[in-house]
Amino acid sequence: MSPLVSERLLPLTTTASINLHDPASFQNGIPHDAFAEMRSATGLTWSPDDADGTHGFWSVTRYEDLVTVSRDPDTYSSAKGHIQIYDIDQDALEARASMIDMDPPVHTRLRRIISSAFTPRHVKDYSTAIQKRVTASLDQLQRDGGGNWVDIVAKPIPIGVICDLMGVPEQDHDYLIGLTDYLVAGTGSEPLEPNAYGNTTDLRLLPFNSPAAWAMSQYATQLADLRRDDPADDLITKLIQAEIDGEQLTTEEFANFFRLMIFAGNETTRSSMAHLALHMQQFPDVFETVRNDRSLLAALTDEVIRYSSAILYFRRTVTAPTVLSGTQLRPGDKVVMWYSAANFDERQFPDPMEFRVDRPPVPPHVAFGGGGAHFCLGASLARLEISELINEILDRDLSFASVGEPEFVESNFVNGIEVLKVAL
Repeated sequence: MSPLVSERLLPLTTTASINLHDPASFQNGIPHDAFAEMRSATGLTWSPDDADGTHGFWSVTRYEDLVTVSRDPDTYSSAKGHIQIYDIDQDALEARASMIDMDPPVHTRLRRIISSAFTPRHVKDYSTAIQKRVTASLDQLQRDGGGNWVDIVAKPIPIGVICDLMGVPEQDHDYLIGLTDYLVAGTGSEPLEPNAYGNTTDLRLLPFNSPAAWAMSQYATQLADLRRDDPADDLITKLIQAEIDGEQLTTEEFANFFRLMIFAGNETTRSSMAHLALHMQQFPDVFETVRNDRSLLAALTDEVIRYSSAILYFRRTVTAPTVLSGTQLRPGDKVVMWYSAANFDERQFPDPMEFRVDRPPVPPHVAFGGGGAHFCLGASLARLEISELINEILDRDLSFASVGEPEFVESNFVNGIEVLKVAL
């Protein structure tokens, strides 16, 4: 699984000035200065992960390069290697595999099972349910006069929405929040308790090396058994009844699918909502402009998503000799797409550090991916959830002040916030 770069003339490349392996490099959010330096470099930037510098990964930090990688799954594969920076064994790849770890046409067939539930037309039908969750969270925040924005607002809304779609009982939502928290903890630097949640599986075989992945699979299997006996109008029922090439999903395939849906449908929107409270304090004039002109709400929503860049990166593995941005790549090379860098590419977003609602819709940000087969299935749903939250905040004319400093999730994968205490 290691890239075949032993004879590469590495002195001719630009080496990253920041350790992108280390979650501590992201402890205060996106390292914008380091990414700006990488975008200005000639070719791709190299990050070594061994003493002699011959093994490591290439960073894609420019917008156009990221779009190129995203739209060419034949050359830049999700299935040939891991989608995170570190390498894992072949048996672990197979055990962990979900839709996001696959290339077309297998990925396409799996995606088709549930894609209809996430089209913009269908997503509009979820507005009332989303509004109820937004209202309940903001009511609590106002009753309490503030509190941890993440716990009161950012966590419960997206997990509630995706669980409603999946068919997860309300009483289990908090349990799944805890599991997704522990999944993300696997991307940090602290070792996890291998036997947490009663896990009996080798951590290397579990996504994020987290026992929470095992617990979520166990939960998914139990819920699937219930739906086989008592089908419902939800995605769980749709998944267990679906057929791919004449065969239904195996228990393991279903569990991997469920875990992906819960994590992707919850964690990313949660992170954007967490950052929203910071944006409102940092850029109050922008929000006041939109409060007086709601036609700008969609643009504001996308600026929140761009500026937050909830998922920091995904990796691809090169399958054939190619050249990207003047850098020669070989089969087996690891290529890491830093969405958190490309979303601030000066070539595409003038004055990228400015928070603006007058940005043209083209080019779009890449927080949902750079297009192609793996473009975020839940993009329309995430936009709706965030816009409904912003709209309700503006209707209530709420403003916040931070109490203390935010505590970021320790991760180089998710740009999350764990604690953000606010006062109204």
